[in-house]
Amino acid sequence: MKITLFCTSMLMLVGGCSENAAVTDNISLQEVAVEAPAMEEIATNVDDKAYSGNTGTEKAYTQMVIKNANLAFETDDLDATAKRINAAAQKFGAQLQSDSESNTNYSLSRILVLRIPANKFDPFIDEIAKGVTYFSRKEITSQDVTEEYVDLDARIKAKKTLEARYLELLKKANKVSEMLEIEKELSAIREEIEAQEGRLRYLKNRVAMSTVTIDFYKHTEQQAGATVSYGSKMWNAIKSGFNGISTFFIGLLYVWPFILIFVVVFILIRKRIRKKLNKI
Repeated sequence: MKITLFCTSMLMLVGGCSENAAVTDNISLQEVAVEAPAMEEIATNVDDKAYSGNTGTEKAYTQMVIKNANLAFETDDLDATAKRINAAAQKFGAQLQSDSESNTNYSLSRILVLRIPANKFDPFIDEIAKGVTYFSRKEITSQDVTEEYVDLDARIKAKKTLEARYLELLKKANKVSEMLEIEKELSAIREEIEAQEGRLRYLKNRVAMSTVTIDFYKHTEQQAGATVSYGSKMWNAIKSGFNGISTFFIGLLYVWPFILIFVVVFILIRKRIRKKLNKI
């Protein structure tokens, strides 16, 4: 009886050890499967983070606003107004981007396009308005690009993380085909990074420097001699007619061989017709 109980106890002990070993092996395999995800899944996860704007670290962003102004007003002295605007531009650190003038029978105008630091935008507009009786056009716009800026920044960080992981794979690659495939992916990722960084720099520049377009003009009387007398109109018509005749004869000189052929063919046909008529 004692021998039987001993054997039974030993069998139960061995069975329990085997079950524990099996459970331990299953847990180890699951851990390995979790710790070694496929590279494609990692790349997908990185892109998802970029799309959602969440890279795992919280960063505070200041509001990004692009300000523009479009002003137009009348002045009595274009030169004096231009000097006043240029003085205000120097005072507030503005940069002249373009300067154009136009002249018609009834007005003289000048358009200045300036880039002004965003923090000096409002004081500069107030300075320009001091010498203006009224604005015939005053448009001030503000475009909030904070969301686009944050999204671009997150996408760039995510793409750079993905680029680093592909570089690690490139170091471990042994086959030429694998290297070429990884380098192809790296090239596409770098192009996206450069494009997004360019857009980010553009937004930063537009936010940092506002654009102000100033159109100032002066009404003038119609210039002397602007009207044309009836006699002048007749003389112009005669000259135009003479020029038309000259152009016509010059055109004939270009096609004289065809005219000569037509004349010869016409004469031959006419002679044949006359011969037939004489026989009848």
